[in-house]
Amino acid sequence: MGDAFIRHIELLGYEKRFFPSQHYVYMFLVKWNDLSEKLVYRRFTEIYEFHKALKEMFPIESGDINMENRIIPHLPAPKWFDGQRSTQNRQGTLAEYCYTLINLPHKISRCLHVVNFFKVRPDDTNPVTDSQIKKPEVFLLPKDAKKNSTDITGPIVLQTYRAIADYEKSSTSEMAVKAGDMVDVVEKSESGWWFCQLKNQRGWVPAAYLEPMDGPDESEEQEPNYAGELYVVQKSYTAVEEDELTLKEGDTIEVIHKLLDGWWVIRKDETTGYYPSMYLQKAGETNASTKSELRNRSAPPRRSTIRNAKSIHKQGRKQISQETYRRNSKKYLQSRRNMKEKFQNKANVIIEKNEREENKAQPAVPPRPSKDLILNRCTESTRRKI
Repeated sequence: MGDAFIRHIELLGYEKRFFPSQHYVYMFLVKWNDLSEKLVYRRFTEIYEFHKALKEMFPIESGDINMENRIIPHLPAPKWFDGQRSTQNRQGTLAEYCYTLINLPHKISRCLHVVNFFKVRPDDTNPVTDSQIKKPEVFLLPKDAKKNSTDITGPIVLQTYRAIADYEKSSTSEMAVKAGDMVDVVEKSESGWWFCQLKNQRGWVPAAYLEPMDGPDESEEQEPNYAGELYVVQKSYTAVEEDELTLKEGDTIEVIHKLLDGWWVIRKDETTGYYPSMYLQKAGETNASTKSELRNRSAPPRRSTIRNAKSIHKQGRKQISQETYRRNSKKYLQSRRNMKEKFQNKANVIIEKNEREENKAQPAVPPRPSKDLILNRCTESTRRKI
């Protein structure tokens, strides 16, 4: 096997496994010099350790001595916890890494370190599984993406979320979940209802009951926009909690914070509060079918109303109090008034300043000298005339 070498490595996609715990492995089709093709599975942590050892073996080519001599490609370090999104997004970089690796000089691309890493292992042909655990899920790269290894886009895959509390469905279109269930999100709606699947079940689940597997979801939420965005109320709603607003159909309001659970912070005149986003429509847009559909659906539960929520994250979600929304909103409204006054005052100041400068530019009239001073300073002829 000393003469064996790899002709080509093709990244096929990745696989989501559930034993002994949930993790992800990349699938590679390795083509050897004897024309054989073998399928191997590798975790990204393994690939990164392989990459670090390769750099130590070839310090010149890795740029340790002089960065200008580097020909070994870069590879980002693994995250503390690799979730499905990071696994998916890394595919393009990993495919390009393998392509560059095999096209390096033979002393690198055909060395034993490379050959041994991509050899078939026993767990490649017979992966460890458990009949009681969910079968692995395979996510393949699109066929057209494989034509160009430098232009690979990830496949359309589903994000995995975990339920933080029990939810009992209230209609046939919804799906019940238990705390700790891991569901795949098929569709995210701004209404706060997400269409999910769990094994053979599919249905709508309130987004407030779900958290992503790979970290808090604040990054998915937009920052507050205290300037406000105009929306029109499509369905009346009577406030249940004291921090909610009661509005009627046809009211025009301003949305200042869009939250994932479908309850947006809005402003009506100078009052702020929560309102179901599914009952709102952006000003200027028309959609009669959506309006009629909303009347037949109820608002999703708010995140703050979930009892005994068991978050998987040590750090809780950052929350903005209603008082903070109100204070900042009033501040914004006042700033607009102040800006108008500022422009008016500035114009008045400029006028007054110009007037002062004009007055200042005129010379002062000197006082008239006394008769004695004139007689002392004038000439003899002038004195005789006086």
